[in-house]
Amino acid sequence: MIAEISHFFLVTASGLFLLSFIFSTLTYKTNHNLEILVSRVFSYGSYFVFISFFIYIWLSIQSDFSIRYIAEHSNKDLAVFYKISSIWSAHEGSMFLWIVFLSLWSQFFNFKLPQADLLKAPSIGILSFIIFGFLIFLLFTSNPYDLILPIAPVNGADINPILQDPALAIHPPFLYLGYVGFVIAFAYNTAFLIKGDLDINWEKIIRPWSLIAWILLTIGITLGSWWAYYELGWGGYWFWDPVENVALMPWLAGTALIHSLYASSRSNSLRGWTILLSISVFSLSLFGAFIVRSGIIDSVHAFANDPQRGLYLLLFSGILIISSLTFYALRLPKLVSSNLIKPKSKESFLSINNILFVTAIFAVMLGVLYPLIFDFIYEERISIGPPYYNTIIAPIAFLSSIFLVFSVGSLWQRSSKLFFIYSPLSLSILLSIFIACFIAFKLQDFEWWFIGGIFSGFLILIRYLLLAINNISKKMYFNKASAISHVGLGILLISISINAGLSYEKIINIKAGDSFQDDMYTFNLLDFDLINEDNFDSIKAKFLIKNNDASEQVFYMFPEKRKYFIRGQITSESAIQITPFKDIYITLGDQLDNGYWVVNIQYNYFIRWIWISAIIMCLGSLMAIKERSVKK
Repeated sequence: MIAEISHFFLVTASGLFLLSFIFSTLTYKTNHNLEILVSRVFSYGSYFVFISFFIYIWLSIQSDFSIRYIAEHSNKDLAVFYKISSIWSAHEGSMFLWIVFLSLWSQFFNFKLPQADLLKAPSIGILSFIIFGFLIFLLFTSNPYDLILPIAPVNGADINPILQDPALAIHPPFLYLGYVGFVIAFAYNTAFLIKGDLDINWEKIIRPWSLIAWILLTIGITLGSWWAYYELGWGGYWFWDPVENVALMPWLAGTALIHSLYASSRSNSLRGWTILLSISVFSLSLFGAFIVRSGIIDSVHAFANDPQRGLYLLLFSGILIISSLTFYALRLPKLVSSNLIKPKSKESFLSINNILFVTAIFAVMLGVLYPLIFDFIYEERISIGPPYYNTIIAPIAFLSSIFLVFSVGSLWQRSSKLFFIYSPLSLSILLSIFIACFIAFKLQDFEWWFIGGIFSGFLILIRYLLLAINNISKKMYFNKASAISHVGLGILLISISINAGLSYEKIINIKAGDSFQDDMYTFNLLDFDLINEDNFDSIKAKFLIKNNDASEQVFYMFPEKRKYFIRGQITSESAIQITPFKDIYITLGDQLDNGYWVVNIQYNYFIRWIWISAIIMCLGSLMAIKERSVKK
C-alpha cells in the first residue's frame, strides 16, 4: 500500500510538471498571475517528487522485497547506509535519483529567482518539460515500482559487492548533481533565446549556478577515480573507460562555460559562444545518460542493456537539443558582436582555450563513438585505449596552459604587450624550462609529454606566484579565486606527468614464508588469515615490508580476496601504504596449483596530489561564488 502511495505521488508530479509547462507557454505576453501559477504548480510537482523518493528510501530501509527493484538490489543483512545507496546502484533507481536532483536544482532556482525576472516563467516551463520527459521515461520504461506477485521473496539478491563501499555510495549523487546542475544554464539561456530580448543580462544569473554544478561534477569525478583506484584494483586514477569519458566531456564543456561566462559578463564579444556552450554542456550530460543506459557499451559503470530505453532517451534528447539549437540559429545574427576581438587581449586567449576545449571534447567523443560505428558497419568489435587519448589530450593540455598563462595580466578589449626582458611572463617561461629540464635529467625521462607536462604545470604555478608577489609588493589587483583554481590545475598537470612517468608495477609469484626484494623494499609474506563476516568470507594476506635504506622502516600491509555468499562473487581488496609522494599498492591475485600466489606490487607516484589538486580547484571556485555574493 505504501509503495502505491509513493507511485501515485510520482504520477501526480508528472501531471503537475506538464501543467506547469503548458501554463508557461501562455506567458509569451506578460501575465503576472499566470507567471505566479507556473511557479507554484512547479513547486508542488517538485514536492511530490521529493515525498515519493523519501517514501521509496523508507521502503528500501524496511527491506520491502515485494518491490522487484529493491529485491534485486538489496538484502536484509545490509547496513542501512547501503540499503539507501542500493537505490542508485542500478538503472531504475539511478534514474529516479537523476529526476530528484533535476527537481531539486530547478526548485532552488525557482525559489531564488525573483518573480519579476522576465525569463523566470519560460525557464521554469522548460525545466518542467525536461523533468516531465524524464518522468515519462521512468514510469513507462524503467518503473521502480514493479511488484513481485503473488509472494515476495524472503530475502533480496544483495547489492553488487564492489558497490558496497562508502566512496561509491556518495560518488553517483555528486556526479548526478553536477550533471543535471547545468540544466539551469540550459533552460535560462533557451528562455532568453525564445524571448529574444538582447538587453537581458543573463550571464550574472547563471554564472553562480554553473560554478556550483562544475564543483559538484568535479567532486563526483574525483570520488569516482578514487574509488576505482582503491576498490577495483586498477592501480590508477583514470583508464579512459567509455563511461569515464562521458563524464569528462560535460566537465570540459562546463570548464569552458564558466570561463566564457566570466568573459561575456565583461565583454559582449563572447555572448553567442557562451550560449552555445551552455547548450552543449547539458547536451553532453544527456548524451552521457543515453550512453550509460542504452546498453550500447560495455563498462563496469554502465547500468542498463535495453535498446528501447536508449531509443527513448535519444529521441527526447534530440527534441531538447534540436529545439534549443534552432532558437540559437534564429538569434545568432543579433548575438554576434560588431566589435572584433582584439589580438592578444584577454578575450582572445579565452577564445583560443575554448576552441582547444571543444577540440578535446570532439576527440574524446570520437574515441567513444568510433568503436560503436565500426561495430555497426563491419560487425567487428574494436577498442580505443589510453594511447589514443593521451596522444591527443596531452598536447591540448600543454597548449591550453600556455594560453592560460598568456591571459594572466592581459587586458580586456585591448591588446597586451606580452614579452619583454623583465616581464613576469618571460621569467615564468625561463624558470619553467629550467625546472622541467632539471627534473627530466634527474629522473632520466625525456618523453615529450613528460617534459611538456612538467613545464606546463610549473609555468602556471610560477606565473601565479609572481602575480601574488606583485600583489603584495605593488598592491596590484589579484583575483585570488582564479589564482587558487589555476594553481590546482598546475599541480594536477605536474602530478599526472610524474605519476605517468615514474609509476611502475611488478607481478610476482610468492607463497607464505617467502620474501621478495627490489631496489627499495623487501616484501615478506608471513601468512594468511581466514575471516568470516556477515555476508562474505575473506582470505587476508599479511605482508611485512621493510625499507631497504638506512632507516629500515617496517610496516604491514593486508591485501585480501573476498567471496560474497549470495552472489558468489569474488573481489580483490587492495592494500595501500600511503606516503607523501608515492603509494605502495598490493593486490592479491589467484592461487596457483603449486601453492604460490600471484601478487601485483605497484609504486604510484604523486597520485594523492591528483586528488588534492581537484580539491584546490573546487576551493577556488567556491571562493569565486563567495566573492560574487559579497559584491552583491
